[in-house]
Amino acid sequence: MSHPPEPASAADPRALRIADFTYELTDDRIARHPLAERDASRLLVCRNGAPLADHTFRDLPALLPPDALLVFNDTRVVRARLRFQKPSGTTIEVLCLEPDGESLENALRHPGAAGPVEWRCLIGNRKKWRDGLPLTLPLGDGDGALTATPAGEAPDGQPLVRFAWAPPARTFAEVLEAAGRLPLPPYLHREADAADLTRYQTVYARHEGAVAAPTAGLHFTPAVLAALAARGVEAAHVTLHVGAGTFQPVKADEMAGHPMHGEVIAVSVAAVRQLRAALADGRPVVAVGTTSARTLESLYWLGARLADGLPWQPLVNQWDPYAAAAPVGSVLEAFDALLEYADQTGATALAATTHLLIAPGYRYRVISGLITNFHQPESTLLLLVAALIGERWREVYAHALQGGYRFLSYGDSSLLMKAQ
Repeated sequence: MSHPPEPASAADPRALRIADFTYELTDDRIARHPLAERDASRLLVCRNGAPLADHTFRDLPALLPPDALLVFNDTRVVRARLRFQKPSGTTIEVLCLEPDGESLENALRHPGAAGPVEWRCLIGNRKKWRDGLPLTLPLGDGDGALTATPAGEAPDGQPLVRFAWAPPARTFAEVLEAAGRLPLPPYLHREADAADLTRYQTVYARHEGAVAAPTAGLHFTPAVLAALAARGVEAAHVTLHVGAGTFQPVKADEMAGHPMHGEVIAVSVAAVRQLRAALADGRPVVAVGTTSARTLESLYWLGARLADGLPWQPLVNQWDPYAAAAPVGSVLEAFDALLEYADQTGATALAATTHLLIAPGYRYRVISGLITNFHQPESTLLLLVAALIGERWREVYAHALQGGYRFLSYGDSSLLMKAQ
């Protein structure tokens, strides 16, 4: 089936100055705790050519087109924060990011009987662990212990930690559940409490592997999901395991100097077929969160390369969309190529790593709308929003600040429709 080619890519964002994407976020506007009810949060709606509108999140089903396809990220946050104590009393904090040398799914299922595992980690107080001596942490349920030993560095300089544990029948996921703590965002400046164990997870979380929640989804309740289904809004699920890189600040003056973090994505072939059908029918695809948006747009680039006759490569690089030789096939051609590849290989899901940077100059291929919270100044997440709604992002954020909206992970929400 032949489809018209996409227009050429828009401007390259490498020369963007991050200082041009800022606003004043005072400490009192950051939501430290969730509201008593998830769907009681406020919802700011921005549609092309229409005034901004204030709603509550419970209004969402009536605000979406009934033929919309709503795409959720079903990753689940793991208790990846481990706090060890040396005999001297010094605390060494280890945040598990991703396994070294094997897939995340396999590493979490790894039983102690199969031997130790090595993970790429962030280490707090690392200088105090120069002696390299093993540290032990009792499992919270009183059955067994976890031992951590420094294991050098990955080629990119990321610290590696070797973990071993007993009893050996337990998987590493079970050990983290028993010994670890929920890794709340650093800007909350507090320890996780009992409420966070539930509220820092979406109600539809399924696949363990994230160290940060896909926070746009925290507002959804079973009642909201039921109302969406009753209205006819279709749901699809993708998985992007949110990494600590989502909090990585942009330190370079221009985006050319910022290395975009990588995250693992996985999308079932059934979901790819859902997306292809919606796009073919001209139905709006609305991403729940920036992670879903990155996943969906990354699918386009994975498929566009296949449509160009290139071999499957499970990687989207930061600047791929902006290269002179970037594929320019239609979105339907890209999704057709993904489905053809899945049929040929017998794959039931497509997995890849994405470093995709979405910033002004990027032209969205898949999504036409986004549900998202309010993001930090000078962040790549704010750039993603600006790429979707253009200069209106300034109006949206000014309105939210003036209107008393709550910001960041436990804050309020917005529904943003793509600028035409």
